[in-house]
Amino acid sequence: MRSENADAPHSKVGMTFRMTRFASLALLLLVLCGWSATAASARTSKILAFGDSLTAGFGLPSEQSFPAQLEKRLRADGFDVQVINGGQSGDTTAGGLARLDWSLADNPDLVILELGANDMLRGIPPATVRANLDKLIGKIKASGAKLLLAGMQASPNLGKKYEEEFNPIYPELARTHGVALYPFFLEDVVMNPELNQPDGLHPNARGVALIVERIAPDVAKLLGERS
Repeated sequence: MRSENADAPHSKVGMTFRMTRFASLALLLLVLCGWSATAASARTSKILAFGDSLTAGFGLPSEQSFPAQLEKRLRADGFDVQVINGGQSGDTTAGGLARLDWSLADNPDLVILELGANDMLRGIPPATVRANLDKLIGKIKASGAKLLLAGMQASPNLGKKYEEEFNPIYPELARTHGVALYPFFLEDVVMNPELNQPDGLHPNARGVALIVERIAPDVAKLLGERS
């Protein structure tokens, strides 16, 4: 005849096994969640350098282009980044607007917007340039990406009136939209024969290196805010 407590040891063993199994599963879930959080925080940041030939690296090997040199510099500074070359030689603000949606499909975390030089060289009315840039900025902000607006300045040979209408476009749009501004993409590079290719318009590798040196801290700041 079995006593009514005969199964008690087995019940205790079963309960202990179930509790141990539950604890193991809970621990596994915690480890997996922690791994997922770490993996998410360690995700490579995507930077879209979106512009014209100055961004694309016209006349230069790909490894000496602005996106390539910027990625190398940021990685040396400890940032895990991928800089996407979204430059299109000859592009205007209108051309950029036409292809922006396709470029944003890469879901960049940060966009460096460098357009307007070709508009200026072609004498496109500043009001048109402003309107196109305004739409570009709006689309980039709507995507959720951070934005660094790279400014451009008019060539003096276009006349004082054109300068007065063109040059304020970038700082005014940056204030209106509340985005970061790098005042002049070609600062200390433009008109310097040692830093430009023979055409006098496009930076050589040394010129691009100087641009990267100057703009990298602004990019790093935005990456820090993102993280």
